[in-house]
Amino acid sequence: MSTNTPLLQTIEPDDTSTVQVPSRNTTSNTRPAVVLTPNNNNMASTPADAESGIAGILKQSAHPAALFCLYFFRTSAIVVYILCGLLTDNYVLSTVVVVVLLAMDFWNCRNVAGRTLVGLRFWNQVDDDGESYWVFESRDPSRPANPVDAKMFWTALYVFPALWLLLFVVSFLRFSLSFIPIVALALVFNLTNAVGFTYADRDAKQRWANSIASSGWNMGMGGIGGQILSGAMKNSVGRLFG
Repeated sequence: MSTNTPLLQTIEPDDTSTVQVPSRNTTSNTRPAVVLTPNNNNMASTPADAESGIAGILKQSAHPAALFCLYFFRTSAIVVYILCGLLTDNYVLSTVVVVVLLAMDFWNCRNVAGRTLVGLRFWNQVDDDGESYWVFESRDPSRPANPVDAKMFWTALYVFPALWLLLFVVSFLRFSLSFIPIVALALVFNLTNAVGFTYADRDAKQRWANSIASSGWNMGMGGIGGQILSGAMKNSVGRLFG
């Protein structure tokens, strides 16, 4: 190497551009990988999203057939009522179909869905003196209901009466007086089940509180301690459900 040759000329063959070009290519090659990463995450999260759908709810339900029939009858009654009012003028056909669906839903909700999904049942009974009273039944508290079944049952019990009430207001504002009796009958059926199961649930919780208090008494917590425990349980249940 000559001493007259500049030092930069000796470094010039190692051009940095030849090194930078591959680095740019590598960065450009890694960009698609970065872009594809969120897609892989979305694909991994789709099973969790599917679990929150109708199929996932029925899969997690302990009684999927009863849950399906509950929503089928209730939804069918509203859908048929709306479609018959829009697509046909046959009042008799609309009335018969909607009333049949409402009757099937009322019987299914009170005798099948309520008993299997939340373990509650109610009916009105008349004694020998001619006095009527409500009778409530509930399952053993040691066997709690499936949380998915209970949530879907109480949702259907309170949401559908609100929908029928909305349809009643719409029928009244549109002066569809001929359809008001159908909506009124639907409100009677739905509100009867809502009130009946609400009181049945309250009665079940009250009896559970009384059994806890009596068991505390029988376990040696008599006297002042037993009175304090029973009073606290009854008061707490009364404030929450009464």
